[in-house]
Amino acid sequence: MQNRWLLLSRPNPAIAQKLAEELGFPQEITNLLLQRDIDTFDKTKEFFKPSLDKLHDPFLMKDMDVAVERIIRAVENNEKILIYGDYDVDGTTAVSMMYLFISSFYTNIDYYIPDRYEEGYGISYQGVDFAFDNGFSLIIALDCGIKEAEKTLYAKEKGIDLIICDHHLPDDMIPEAVAILDPQRPDCNYPYKFLSGCGVGFKLIQAISITKQIPLEKISSYLDLVAVSIAADIVPITGENRILTAFGLKRLLDDPRTGLKAFIPKETRETFSVNNVVFGIAPKINAAGRISHARNAVELLISQNEIDARKIYSRINELNNERRELDANITSEAIQEIVKTGQTKTYSTVVFNRKWHKGVIGIVASRLIEEYYRPTIVFTEGKNKDLVASARSVVGFDIYKALEATSEYLEQFGGHMYAAGLSIKKENFLFFKEKFESVVKETIKENQRTPTIEIDEEISLNIINKRFFRLINYFEPFGPGNMRPVFLAKQVNFGGDYTLMGKDKSHLKMIVFQDNIKNAFEAIAFKMGHLLPKFEKYPFDMVFTLYENYWQGKTFYQLQIRDVKFYEN
Repeated sequence: MQNRWLLLSRPNPAIAQKLAEELGFPQEITNLLLQRDIDTFDKTKEFFKPSLDKLHDPFLMKDMDVAVERIIRAVENNEKILIYGDYDVDGTTAVSMMYLFISSFYTNIDYYIPDRYEEGYGISYQGVDFAFDNGFSLIIALDCGIKEAEKTLYAKEKGIDLIICDHHLPDDMIPEAVAILDPQRPDCNYPYKFLSGCGVGFKLIQAISITKQIPLEKISSYLDLVAVSIAADIVPITGENRILTAFGLKRLLDDPRTGLKAFIPKETRETFSVNNVVFGIAPKINAAGRISHARNAVELLISQNEIDARKIYSRINELNNERRELDANITSEAIQEIVKTGQTKTYSTVVFNRKWHKGVIGIVASRLIEEYYRPTIVFTEGKNKDLVASARSVVGFDIYKALEATSEYLEQFGGHMYAAGLSIKKENFLFFKEKFESVVKETIKENQRTPTIEIDEEISLNIINKRFFRLINYFEPFGPGNMRPVFLAKQVNFGGDYTLMGKDKSHLKMIVFQDNIKNAFEAIAFKMGHLLPKFEKYPFDMVFTLYENYWQGKTFYQLQIRDVKFYEN
């Protein structure tokens, strides 16, 4: 599938030059800074050297003082406290963090993770009943609760107080909880709006620590969990999140907690980044809740015993292997279904098989977008014979609004612009499929039907040197809102010395240069081995990123080619 290249607007050259002179940086670097709204020496210093001192006062968050007072009162009165959280990475890291923190000074505490299939997302009636039956008078809900007005009222009727720590957009009706900590509340003036659920939980810990005069350095030990939540939940790595992630990643490498050590192989330490969390740690933690029960993930994350942690990690790794096998098999079956039902040229993908595992259909939907790049919904059969589905979208297309337009066929649905869950009656499947295709066809824009690579700037390979690489590294940690810079270089030539890599020889490592072979670079082009004859024959434009690789104590600089266009005429 051909990608669309989108070169981002170039910052004002005069401003970029002035900042370059002030910083002593190449203008190509200051262009990147200006694209991130960093336009002064002081802002650059703050961006390149994140500091915990720049974290916001947690008491700026609405209801924070009420939440802290209620928890301290519960501790003083020896009340039973239940830590409650969602079954995904954000929820399990948040529960683990809060449990570890409060249990460091208080013992009358337990945690609860709802069953993905029996209870579903968020606060459940079963969870409230568990709290009531076991004498808990306070629930601290993390990464969920902001949309749970009815269940909050149910808890209140049973004499249970709720403190909600969430980061999702609220409905019109705010739950009647003792305290609701959510920077997305319209009446909350907290300066940073994009915390993860675990991040909101950390702000509560920070506020309790200020009240109890616990030093910030002591609670910074929990930032490894916060960093994992931020990376896994795909929230922006800007502002406060960038500070939390930077220090959390450092903690992961320098002194990870027992339950996280097994996730970080020694060979990845030198190049460990947000990507290692997103593609290495997060899927394994999520697998616990997808295939079995997410309580396994919390047990691992709070474990203090290395032998026990290894056993739990081994079990979770097995679950992840099972998840990967299910994912691969169902994706293959779904592609066959797309071909069989004549959906190869449609504007949307809607597929169903009653045997597909509910825990992986969201992943499968994402895989199908990689293959066909269009709004995608994957259905399976639920407990009550209704069909349940995960929906995923492409850049710029609001799948939530598209589902709203098909509401006549929906039993339930929820989510946001790029991901949603829904259920329908089995007899409505074909009607829904037809209506959804019609809605997508009428509303999707042509440029949303082609994957787009956003390019930060065009550069000459001649400006790339060790210092340029080092300055790019200062932009880390990378993630949404601060992606790894993507460059365009034109009229590039093949320099030979190539190697075809991978089991099927599908990856190509080679030398490339622009004007002078003396200024050549090693480049790797994944899944482009079949293009070797063209590389050898034609000059090309390439879109690429810069990486440092480490091998046997040495640093190697490498270009990673993301896309190419050949001069074949």
